[in-house]
Amino acid sequence: MQIGTTLTRFIIEEERQHPEATGEFTGLLTELASAAKIISRDVNKAGLAEVMGITGRTNVHGEEVQRLDEFANSLVIHTTDHTGRLAGLASEEMDDIYPIPDKHPRGNYILVYDPVDGSSNIDVNVSIGTIFSIYRKRSASGVTLNDFLRPGREQVGAGYIIYGSSTMLVYTTGSGVHGFTLDPSIGEFLLSHENIQIPARGQYYSANEGNAPKWDPAIRHYVNYLREDDKASGRPYSARYIGSLVADFHRNLLKGGIFLYPGDAKSPRGKLRLLYEAAPLAFIVEQAGGAASDGEQPIMDLQASELHQRTPLFIGSSEDVATLEEFAQGKRAPEGIEGIRVSSV
Repeated sequence: MQIGTTLTRFIIEEERQHPEATGEFTGLLTELASAAKIISRDVNKAGLAEVMGITGRTNVHGEEVQRLDEFANSLVIHTTDHTGRLAGLASEEMDDIYPIPDKHPRGNYILVYDPVDGSSNIDVNVSIGTIFSIYRKRSASGVTLNDFLRPGREQVGAGYIIYGSSTMLVYTTGSGVHGFTLDPSIGEFLLSHENIQIPARGQYYSANEGNAPKWDPAIRHYVNYLREDDKASGRPYSARYIGSLVADFHRNLLKGGIFLYPGDAKSPRGKLRLLYEAAPLAFIVEQAGGAASDGEQPIMDLQASELHQRTPLFIGSSEDVATLEEFAQGKRAPEGIEGIRVSSV
């Protein structure tokens, strides 16, 4: 495709390669892009619009709900629930699944999403984003929780929208990863990054090192390894941590590197959500030639057992993730220190 091709045309051309396609999937991605444009508009005038600050309530994770979270969550629902493409939705901001109401037609897809990742950063003008994941419905009739509790390998599409110096939509349907930048002058997402490939090894690591004292020793040893001076392996790595998962992931996807959010003494199962954050980004990074792991196995192979399940996440360049796993699984340790296996999570 030519750079500057609209998102709609790109998706249509991609879908034409599949004779069994019905147009439902194309329509769903187009609706998500429309919601992203509205969110982008409000994010860009956050200092003027009433989208900053907290609502005064907490979500299922015990976190304070930002006004922008609430707005974006409702927007995605109202943009997609009446078009006949979805059977149900699940969001990080909702306690339970949201079956499409009887008054609307139902489709064959399931949408799982994080309406605004990093929303607490909007007050300080830091990049934030929306993450989404799409599955085919498997229940014969209606929709149940089991339609959502799926391994990442069953995704048929995943993507994110990052609201930064420009607004970008990055997605995959299993045929590579493509990025589109919003041109506000015409209100269209235009192809800007075709067939994104993450470098096999990067130069950056992204981690909240304020949590390091609570990490398993193996993870601390790995980070210390990244800091060592060794030109042959490209070390030391530079630390880059924004505190917004989408922003950290996006930089590493384009530049190479690894993002780490391990479990720790306080949260042994990690903090990030498997369905809303880890699995969709894992699908994207694998399609771009990278890898994603919980330290023991690929994120894409994890079977969700609950809607808001958490997981440790190590994601980025394939060689960096492989080295991390060697440390995490006790196969590698600094000289003079025997391998230390990461605590079971």
